Amino acid sequence: MAAVVWLIAGVLLAAAEMLTGDFTLLMLGGAALVTAGVTGVVHLPVVGGAVVFGVSAVALLFLVRPILLRRFATPPPVATNVHALPGKSARVVETVNEHTGLVKIGGEVWSARPLDPTEEYPEGETVYVMKIDGAHAVVWKGP
Repeated sequence: MAAVVWLIAGVLLAAAEMLTGDFTLLMLGGAALVTAGVTGVVHLPVVGGAVVFGVSAVALLFLVRPILLRRFATPPPVATNVHALPGKSARVVETVNEHTGLVKIGGEVWSARPLDPTEEYPEGETVYVMKIDGAHAVVWKGP
């Protein structure tokens, strides 16, 4: 009877893992399934089943779970759209000063202004996008 209870607990924990994606409940479910198998074959008392569950849960949580997390963890989000532009180089298409200017960033022409309002970048110069402020690329020549 104890093996059936452990089997049901294991299946329920594994199913609940779909709600978290953390692999913790899956490891506990696996430990419950291991305990169900051991208690079904050896007919351990409740305390013995609890010991088997504890040992297998610790082993799965600290040995198997880190491997699964490295293999299946979601990668960090990739910057897209305007969030991907800072740090990119740009070519000055029209002289950039504090009042006007255009730069070409990856094939797109953007209105631009210098990071330091006292600077001016002539046409053809390479600058770097520091940030996007509204519809303007704030650029800097760099050190």
